[in-house]
Amino acid sequence: MHFLARTLAFLFAALLMIIIGTLLWLQFSQTEPQVTQTTTRSFHTDSAKSTNPAPESRSSQRDSPISTSVQSPLPLGPNPPLRTTTGLVIPVIGVTPDELVDTYTQSRWGGRSHDAIDIVAPHNCPVVAAQAGRVVRLFQSIRGGTTIYELGPHEDTVYYYAHLDHYVAGLAEGMNVERGQLLGYVGDTGDAGAGNYHLHFAIWLIQDPKHYWDGTNINPYPMLRLVK
Repeated sequence: MHFLARTLAFLFAALLMIIIGTLLWLQFSQTEPQVTQTTTRSFHTDSAKSTNPAPESRSSQRDSPISTSVQSPLPLGPNPPLRTTTGLVIPVIGVTPDELVDTYTQSRWGGRSHDAIDIVAPHNCPVVAAQAGRVVRLFQSIRGGTTIYELGPHEDTVYYYAHLDHYVAGLAEGMNVERGQLLGYVGDTGDAGAGNYHLHFAIWLIQDPKHYWDGTNINPYPMLRLVK
């Protein structure tokens, strides 16, 4: 008799636990968990591990990235950029051909060749596109500072602008620009030296637009001296 009573009590307790477990399962299965959605923006840094590297200009401006600062544009002013017989314009507003200095062959620290010209101009003087093309890279580095890589209209020439103070507002990678269009402003970023305001301007010829940083440098000086 006692054995039967204990058996019935055990069965009743087991049945009660099954009922309670079933009720709890039904309650939680009908409640959807709250999921917080976050959006992560990915930035390509120009490191050796990047799948889309952007080494610096062959004019020895290769370096690691730092943060980008885009500020509001300044007035372009009444003076249009000077166009040359080569189809280029002098990329700094207000600079005349006789003010250009050929620094292309000057040596740099570590035995490097300059392979570019420095166009001296006042701080925040407007910098414009020397030729129509497409902005393929906006790059920040320790040596070049705030820089722009522009691919020419035939995708066989790269125009490189370095030591900018800042970009014109709204400038973005992939943007098509016209010859003489405002890109940014003269500065002393990178290793230019505090107060040494100038535009480091380089041109090189490429074979593959996907490798826009790799090409054969040519001297911009004679190309900019031939003003129409």
